[in-house]
Amino acid sequence: MKREIIKTLDGSTTIHLEEWNESYHSKHGAIQEAKHVFIKNGLSLFEANPVSILEIGFGTGLNAFITFLESEQKKQRIDYVGVEAYPVNAEEVLAMNYVAELEAEHYSPVFKKMHESEWNKKIEISADFSLTKRKQFFDEIDDYEIFDLIYFDAFGYRVQPELWSTEIFQKMYNSLKPNGVLVTYAARGVVKRSMISVGFTVEKLAGPPGKREMFRAFKKL
Repeated sequence: MKREIIKTLDGSTTIHLEEWNESYHSKHGAIQEAKHVFIKNGLSLFEANPVSILEIGFGTGLNAFITFLESEQKKQRIDYVGVEAYPVNAEEVLAMNYVAELEAEHYSPVFKKMHESEWNKKIEISADFSLTKRKQFFDEIDDYEIFDLIYFDAFGYRVQPELWSTEIFQKMYNSLKPNGVLVTYAARGVVKRSMISVGFTVEKLAGPPGKREMFRAFKKL
C-alpha cells in the first residue's frame, strides 16, 4: 500500500495511505487533533495524579510525544503503553516535523529514542515517563484492569470496521481500571452502540478542528 508524507492544515505532518484515502491523523491538523482529543479530553482528567495509558495505534509517536511533553511540564508520572501491529519505518519517522512544530527542539533526542527503543520492553524515557511499545494486533490485547486511560486512535471505521467491533471494545473495557476513561476522535452511532453494549457510559463532546463531535467513554463501577 502506497504511503505518502503530507502536511496537515496546522503545519504538522502525517502519513497518508492513498489506497484507502486514509491518514494517520486529521488533515485539518495532526497536532491540533492529538491535543484536543487525547490531552484536553483525556489526560487532563488525571491532572496531578500518576496515570497509566494504553494507546491503540502508536503510529508516528505523536500522541506519545505530546503526552511526554505534558508529563515534563506538570511533573506528572506517566506509564505509557503503545500498541502497534505495523511500525512506522525510520524514513517516515525522520519526515515527521513534530519536534519543530511543537517548539520542543530540546526534546528531539526523546522523540528519536521513542522510535529507536526496543519493542516489547519497558523503557524509562525520563524520571516521570516510561514507554513500552508492544508490537501486537489489537485483538491480541488481554490486559485486565491495568490502565487509567485509553487513547483509541485506530484507523477509521470506514476502512477498518473490525477495529471498532464489540469484541475490541470488550478488550478495552477489560483493560481499564474501575472508573477508567477511553477517548477517541470517532463519533459514529455504530461505535457508540458497541461501547455501550460492553458496559461503557458514553458522552459526546465537541470534536477537534474539522470534526464536529468525538466520544469519551467511562468504565463506571
